[in-house]
Amino acid sequence: MSGVIPTRPRPSQERFSIAIVASLYNAEFVQGLIDAARDEIQEVAPNASITVYRVPGAFEIPVCVELVLRNSEPDAVMALGVILRGSTEHADLVGASVTDALQRMAIDHCIPVVHEVLLLDTEEQAEERCLGATINRGTEAARVAVNMINLFRKMRATFAGEPQSARL
Repeated sequence: MSGVIPTRPRPSQERFSIAIVASLYNAEFVQGLIDAARDEIQEVAPNASITVYRVPGAFEIPVCVELVLRNSEPDAVMALGVILRGSTEHADLVGASVTDALQRMAIDHCIPVVHEVLLLDTEEQAEERCLGATINRGTEAARVAVNMINLFRKMRATFAGEPQSARL
């Protein structure tokens, strides 16, 4: 596990919208991700609007993200969940499916989709990554979301007014 976390964005008073789609399964761990993400967003972007959508499990996250992207205008979406491996391959199949779907949506919609649906071996790993203060993937997801929103805003401002052929 890497101890390097994304840099904290400079505080901003800009308004933007972040949707969080989070699973209810492994609720204690996922709630830790949500709480850490909200806390970090409030620190760096106090005017951000955060909407949380809860789904039964990790497998349902992508379809909810897709519905959010089709029917609202978030500046970024954060997908939060915890999948614990068991004695079968089910967790790996769900993890791969979720990863592929989230990446496709980010590209298709050209909106940052931050993937923090964690595929872990043990509850101890989940506790460290979801409930711990040192390495909390919810904090990381929030930083990535805000950094990507800032980057996309700069890029869109740069691209504004450019002839289409100049970008090809």
